[in-house]
Amino acid sequence: MLRPLGRSPIQRLVDIAMFPVQVFLTLLSLCGCGYYCLCLWSASQFLRQRAAAVPSAFTPPVSFLKPLKGMDPEIYASLRSHCLLDYAEYEIIFGVNSADDPAVASVEQLKQEFPRHSIKLVVCPHILGGNRKVSSLIQMLPHASYENLLVNDSDIRVEPDYLRRVVAPLQDENVGLVTCLYRGIAGGTLGSRLEALGISTDFCGGVLSSIQMENGIHFGLGSTLVFRRANLQSTGGFEALADYLADDYELGQRLSQGNLRGHLSEVVVETFLPAYTWRAFFDHQLRWARSVRDSRGWGYLGVALTFGLPWSLLALAVNPRTWWAWLVFGFTLGLRMVMAWVLGVRVAQDHQVPLYFWLIPLRDIAALLIWAAGYLGTTVVWRGDRFLLKQGKLTRLTDKPA
Repeated sequence: MLRPLGRSPIQRLVDIAMFPVQVFLTLLSLCGCGYYCLCLWSASQFLRQRAAAVPSAFTPPVSFLKPLKGMDPEIYASLRSHCLLDYAEYEIIFGVNSADDPAVASVEQLKQEFPRHSIKLVVCPHILGGNRKVSSLIQMLPHASYENLLVNDSDIRVEPDYLRRVVAPLQDENVGLVTCLYRGIAGGTLGSRLEALGISTDFCGGVLSSIQMENGIHFGLGSTLVFRRANLQSTGGFEALADYLADDYELGQRLSQGNLRGHLSEVVVETFLPAYTWRAFFDHQLRWARSVRDSRGWGYLGVALTFGLPWSLLALAVNPRTWWAWLVFGFTLGLRMVMAWVLGVRVAQDHQVPLYFWLIPLRDIAALLIWAAGYLGTTVVWRGDRFLLKQGKLTRLTDKPA
């Protein structure tokens, strides 16, 4: 009777040599499990805050500032949602870099549909820094009538009670900035679905866990930035942010350096994602990654400890005959799926998550690769333009880098 061949001496030596690597990868995956637990606990705190929220009678007049460039997916419906708000007094100021921007047609259509609303269109021809969005905001601000300001991205869609809820925390004079989470509505491509899945099941967890670890939120998210004009001016105004890529992060940082604090609203808004090609998906994710790397250097390095599932897969790949590697992989996968469900379905209220749940391992592997790529260069692509990113600031590149 033939017996199965045993491991050759060379194969055993390889296994011995790779054992420390497997142990190291397993430790990284267990760190990731710790991060998943932190996200779950942070999510429970957020859900408790949401359940305790009550309607507020604080409804001061507000000026929306919305810079536009080009046609985002579902742009008219998104802009229109800002005209359906259950709020007494507010104005919407749109800004474009040139009068022939395609987004102008949507603003003009909005004016015709809602003639009683205060809707202004400001052409912002001057380039006042590397960040075109902030450059527009500098030129739009003089047209704002009110002390309370709200900046959000052009692709954000909101519910009728949105403004009432996000403005309410400003009744506390110690609150200098209000921001909120968002969920991405995917286009029809795999890249778009991976990004939407990452926003709801990972990015939201990173925001909530950072609040717990840093005793509050010290940055803003472009989905919503609510603040007072006087507080903005005390930090140097929009002019101080004109060359920063992560202007929302910088604004939150500057406001929190004084005696003011940030507040994460219980509101979750929607953003509509393009149908990314693989290249567009990679460029967009890499811009995010390098923005975080430049803004929060040590924090970006620490992101390595959050990739529990990819690390456990790598540990298993090193030696799939190790029983404990299978045990760690199974535990990590289960915990990651629980975290994804709680964050995506309960916190972000994203109805797409159950549909794309099976893509989470692929999404997490892609996230690890993009995190590593974040260290391999200093350029970013933003709306088709290429920039050099250094110490958080942008310099437009006229020639393609090598």
